[in-house]
Amino acid sequence: MNLSKLLPFLWIPVLLALPLTAEAATVHIAFLGKQPEDLRPAAANLEPVHADIGLRGAELGIEDDNTTGRFTGQKFKLLGATLHHGEDPRRAFYFLLKEGYRHIIVNLPASDIQQMADMEGAEAVILYNAGAYDDRLRGRDCRANVLHTLPSHAMRADALGQYLKKKRWEDWFLVPGKRRQDRLFARAIRRTAKRFGVKLVAEKPWTHDFDARRTAQALVATFTQGVEYDILLVADEAGLFGDYFPYRTWLPRPVAGSQGLIATAWHPAHEQWGAVQLQNRFRERAGRWMKPRDYAAWLAVRAIGEAATRTQSVDFAKIREFLLSDRLALAGFKGRPLSFRRWNGQLRQPILLTGPRAVVAVAPLEGFLHPVDELDTLGYDERESLCHLTRKRP
Repeated sequence: MNLSKLLPFLWIPVLLALPLTAEAATVHIAFLGKQPEDLRPAAANLEPVHADIGLRGAELGIEDDNTTGRFTGQKFKLLGATLHHGEDPRRAFYFLLKEGYRHIIVNLPASDIQQMADMEGAEAVILYNAGAYDDRLRGRDCRANVLHTLPSHAMRADALGQYLKKKRWEDWFLVPGKRRQDRLFARAIRRTAKRFGVKLVAEKPWTHDFDARRTAQALVATFTQGVEYDILLVADEAGLFGDYFPYRTWLPRPVAGSQGLIATAWHPAHEQWGAVQLQNRFRERAGRWMKPRDYAAWLAVRAIGEAATRTQSVDFAKIREFLLSDRLALAGFKGRPLSFRRWNGQLRQPILLTGPRAVVAVAPLEGFLHPVDELDTLGYDERESLCHLTRKRP
């Protein structure tokens, strides 16, 4: 690959790809990510922010694909590229298109994914979204050349809603932050409340900018005073204030949402269905725990490998057709086979409901039924989807 064009824009920690025409039975996969905008330490400085989120999951997926590939005569190779903050991913994406990459995993914001999906030549590739929870990418702004291995905000909110409904905690107090992702997750929670017939008894945005560690004891109690509710739901996706709500509210009530009881694609405490084996292998390779975006990137690579193995082909059209068919039954260490929704490209998957150190439940919960697939009780169902109205066909 001609790296002279890519090097001005990319930090490339992994380069395993050869010229794409060199090996007929090889699937070439690219990973394109971006260093985090904010490299500040997490709440209480307990957890570092990693610049390789997603990439390490893709690397492990390539290793797994090649384990199977030794028996099928297929090879899988990865080009991993991480942009510095502020660089335009469309330039890197352009060069990947020119080099012939057809499977490109992206850990990028929704706006970047949408712009890349609409670029000239992008109709001949699949972008695997492993970084953006935004519901609009699965709805009004969906694209036929984008598949989503990361769950949406709506899927996470519905998973929480199922658990809270089953517990009969039906009076909710919503506290959204002021960042864009906070507002989007709060919107998903409002939709879930309406869907399950529960009541938002109050919504009070958190607008403070100061260091909450110094004043949370008094401020959170005052902030939550005067409201009767069963559970407080926090929408703080960046982790700026939500960790200071548990045990500090005026009433002795549980906290859920982006802190407290959370809904997530993956968590270090998940050990069922052989997950501990994946946890250990990832930690040995990466030196840290697997994050949801690592898991999403791993799923994308494994889905490609599964399609290539089952079709006994590395042909792009055959892999794409298999991925969107009823034949895909991807093993994801969650107790159910995973598959893509044809109407919006979202990967069906169970959602883990966890505390900081333990899995509390796994959604969909028993009793939440669907005429086709119980996994479709999480997020927008086909009859609710706006995707078919705006989706661009390749």
